[in-house]
Formats: sequence, C-alpha cells, structure tokens
Amino acid sequence: MQTYLKGSILEDYKMQNYLKKVLENMPTDWLNLTTHRLDIYNEKFAKTQFLEQFENLFNSSNSDLSALQKLPTAYDYIRLGHPLSCILEWGIAHLHHIKPAQVISFSSQTIPVLAILRKNLLDRKNTQIIYTGEIPAIFESKLLQKVYGYEFELKQLQKGADTPDFRGSTVFITSDDTIRKIELNKNIDFYVNMYEDLGSVLFINGEQHNNYISEIQHVRRRETIAMTPVNAYTALKNLSEETPIETIKDNLKTTKKSVFDSIKKITGTTLEPIVGSSGLSIQYAIMMGLVHDAQEKHKGKSIKFIVPPNCYGGTNDQARRVAACSDSVEIVDLLVDGEFDMVESLDMVLTKIADQDAIPYIIAEIPTNPRVEVPNLQELKTVLSKKRTTATGKLAVDPVFILDQTFCPNVHFLGTHKILSTIRAISYASGSKFPSAGQCTAGYCVGNLKTEALMKKIKQHLELCDNEATPLQYQLLAKQLPSMNQRIHEAYKNTRDFVDFIHRSLPEAKINFVPEELASQGFTPSVFSLDLPTKGNNEEEKETYKRALNLELINLMITEIPNESKFCVSYGQLQGCYWTIPATSTQGTTKEGDKDYIIRASLSPNMNLALHKKVFLDFVKKIQA
Repeated sequence: MQTYLKGSILEDYKMQNYLKKVLENMPTDWLNLTTHRLDIYNEKFAKTQFLEQFENLFNSSNSDLSALQKLPTAYDYIRLGHPLSCILEWGIAHLHHIKPAQVISFSSQTIPVLAILRKNLLDRKNTQIIYTGEIPAIFESKLLQKVYGYEFELKQLQKGADTPDFRGSTVFITSDDTIRKIELNKNIDFYVNMYEDLGSVLFINGEQHNNYISEIQHVRRRETIAMTPVNAYTALKNLSEETPIETIKDNLKTTKKSVFDSIKKITGTTLEPIVGSSGLSIQYAIMMGLVHDAQEKHKGKSIKFIVPPNCYGGTNDQARRVAACSDSVEIVDLLVDGEFDMVESLDMVLTKIADQDAIPYIIAEIPTNPRVEVPNLQELKTVLSKKRTTATGKLAVDPVFILDQTFCPNVHFLGTHKILSTIRAISYASGSKFPSAGQCTAGYCVGNLKTEALMKKIKQHLELCDNEATPLQYQLLAKQLPSMNQRIHEAYKNTRDFVDFIHRSLPEAKINFVPEELASQGFTPSVFSLDLPTKGNNEEEKETYKRALNLELINLMITEIPNESKFCVSYGQLQGCYWTIPATSTQGTTKEGDKDYIIRASLSPNMNLALHKKVFLDFVKKIQA
C-alpha cells in the first residue's frame, strides 16, 4: 500500500498541484493568441520540444511566469495545438503512466473516431466501436459508411470490461462530465472520452499502436481543430482541482443570430450561413457535403475536385486526403499563377471533365494566395456558365465553384445580380483572419440561391463531424464582424502605402499586390508578396542567396520592431505586421516544385508604418552597400 501511495497517489497529487500553479501563473498569450512565433518554432519537434522543457519545469517545481514564458512554441497555430492543449495531454498521460504523444485532445467529439476509421480504411483493417449507455446522436453510422467509406461494427455493452477479443482495432466511446483516471483494458486499443461542452480526448492504449499517432494528428491538423485554449483551460481546471466543468452557454441563440446577420450583410447573401470551428473545418464540410450530393444525384459518376497546386497548403492537402479515401474522387490540378491564366486553365479542365461525364467541383482563391492575383471575373462567369457536353453528346453536369475569399471577404460575389449569382457557387472564409481579427479560429460559408440544397448537405456534415463553432468563437465573431469591413479598408491603406514605398526604395524587387483598378472594385487585401532581387552565377546560387535574404529582412524587422513585427502565419490582425515565407509555412505540405520561396507580409489597421519604412530602408541600404 505504501509503495502504491508513493508511486501513484502522491505523484498524481504533485502533478495536480503543479498544474494549479501553472494555471495561476501562465502567460495570457496562452489563452489569447491564435498564431505563434515561427522564429522560436521547429515544426519537426511540434509539441515534443515544448513538453520536454515543461517536464523539466515540473521536475524542478518551477511554475514561475518567467520560466513559462521561455518555453518554445508548441505549435505555430492553435488549430494544430497550443500550450494548453499540450499540457492537458501531458497531465492526462501522467495520470495513466503513458507518453503524452498517446493522448490527443480535440474540439470535436466525433473526429477522433473518424481519424481511426480513416487509417484503418487505408490499411484495410477491421474496426469495432463499442460503447456503454447511449451513442451520441451526432454519430450517424450509415452516413459514415456510405459517404466516407468507413467500415466498422457498432456494439453496445453493459461495461467496458466486457470487451471481447477482436481481429482488428477496438474503439471504446464514453461520455463523461469530468477529466479523471480511467482503468485501461488490454482488449481496448483506443479510448475516446467525449465531453459535451469541451470536445474529446483520445487515448492510444499501448505503444504497439504508435503508428497511429502521426495519422491522427494529421486529421486534427486538417479536418478539425485541437481543443480550444479556453476549453483546454477549463479541462485543466477540472483535472487539477476536480471542479465542475463550466462553459459559456449564455445567450448563444442571440449571439448566433448576430453572427448570421453580420455574415449576410457582409456577403450580400440571404441563405443562412454555416459557421465552423475553423476555415478548414468548413472546407471539409463543403467537400463531404458535395460528395454526398453527388452520390445521391449522380450515382456512379466520378467526382473531380479541381484545385490549384500552389494554393494554401491546407486546402491542397485536405482535398488530396478526401480523394485518398474514395475511388470515385480525384484531384485535378488548376494552374492559376504566373504565366497561367485561371480562366483559360479552368476552361480547358472543365471541357475535359465534361467529356469524361464526371462531376466538376472547383476550389479556388480570389485573390490567389500568396501572389494576390485576380482573374477577369466576367470571363470567369462565362466559362463557368458554358454548357458542355459529354463524349456521347449528353449535357454535362454543371460545375460548383467553391470560392475561398479569405484574402477579401468583403467582396460581394454571390448576392442577387452579382458576378457568381447565376452559377452554383459557395464562398467561405477563415475566421482567424479578418472576421475575428485574429481572436480565434473559426470559419464560415455562404451560398447563392442556386445552392440551397447543397448548403443543407454541408451543414449536415459539419454537424456529423461536430465542427460547428464553439460558443466563445460565436461571441468573438459577434463582437468583431460588425467592424470588419472598416478594418479591411484601413489595413489596405497601410498596405498600399508600404507597397508603394518598397517599389520606390527597391524597384528591382517584384511585388505581387492588387492594382488600384481592382482595389476600386473592392479587392482591398492587406497581404502582399515580395520577391527580393537576387544574385549569383547560376540558378542554384541565386535561389540560395534569395532565401537567405528573405530571412535577413524578416529577422531585421522582428528585431528592430519586436512589439509590432512578428514572424507569424496569419493576417487580418488588429495591430502590427506579420511576416512569413509561404514555402516553409502555409505551403508546408505543397509539392516542392509548386512552393513559393518569397516573403508574404500582412499589415494591420494599427501599426507604426513610418518605423517599418525606416527599417526597410535600412535593409535596402545594407544589401546595396
């Protein structure tokens, strides 16, 4: 008994007591920031580097604010994870004497189950899902089997201890109202503990299943989000103090209406918007909703998602992940930047897909990311509206245009008499940018009147994946959306001023930004890309020099203006200036040949523009010396 007390109960008490002190002393940024510094982040060691140093602090009983502030960046973006989600996973792992990598928290209750099912589908491995009590209502087995292609057996048991042997993976689903130690069963490979107001926590039981970890993390990275900072904080309070779980619920109906009304006004649409936990959560619901619709209305036909290969890396990666799970879904490249014209490329691709009698779904950014290009919209409408025929002369299925307008969410595309009102079109935007002013992740989509049936399908799949925005996300959107268009206008003015200054100061640099003609039409992004001049005896030397120069400029900015200039992945923030290199950040999963080794900068409405100009001029003088 003494041994048990010393080795288990006392250790648990020590851990809980330490967590209490951490929550009392932690940096406020752990709760408030959506994106974190790239200059103190190594993606290869995401989560592990942070937790290794956190463990050292625990072992030395050091919970001082100064020590916590020195910890490396856990993840660069809170959709992927953050300090509080990592510490929650560490605490739960500590309780169960397993490695933190074997515990993964989600904002969604259902996605961890889907993550296991996805891997087993690709590995052709059987799965049984067992539960006691009632299976959550959102868990729609038939839809998961039909649309997602996931195969599994669903069994209800009196208790988890009754779990039979099974040739394959056994997943045990429980619903709980507190974070506590559970008794692990050798016959159960994965535990999914669902918490109605927080999300879920996945236990990977046994190191023999460690090959699942990266795959499950990738699902969290692309198809949903980590448990949010505020919810992870609540879970940690429950774990450390054994207090009841308390979450935000007040006036949620009123808050939702405020958000929906703002989105309708901003987009000029009338259908009810759909609001998710992140931009990629929304995009995933769009893709699966359209796959579902195609299965019902066009049985047996191939589905083609048309995607630019150098668009936002998350979009490209997610699209290919959806295709990997279905023989009927294929990705078709759409060349849009540089010497390639989006409209011409799209016309050729749609004609080819029509000839194949396949279903065309187009995902495109306007303006494009990161080169900020806008196609001829009238020509785009003409190409999308064109009647095409199959190889047998039948009328081909008309396309659905899925527009990512995160760069310029203020532009009206879908409303009555607008440029995309007459073709099936859906628009979406990432909420961590302008909509929330960087206060949270989230995302929303709207459709024109021709997509009413599709929007119902999209909403169905958002709910199935439990990826609706959280109450706090709704609160933050309700607060920030009314001022969004004004913030966009002010940020654009700063960006235009800075771009013009760079052009005068370093005319040999190539700058990608919207011309003033497009700005007068409402395309007023606060993001531009900068291709610095280079030198060298051959292409390899020139590329090496330019990449080093990119980092030299960014490091100078963040060193000289540390309170405003950040090496971070985002834009649409309330203040400051964010710098990144798309090839090593937003395009991390993009094919190497399609990556952009240039600088992307984003400016806010509130910043010391004069100081940024001065530091940039210092940079120019240095490289020209």
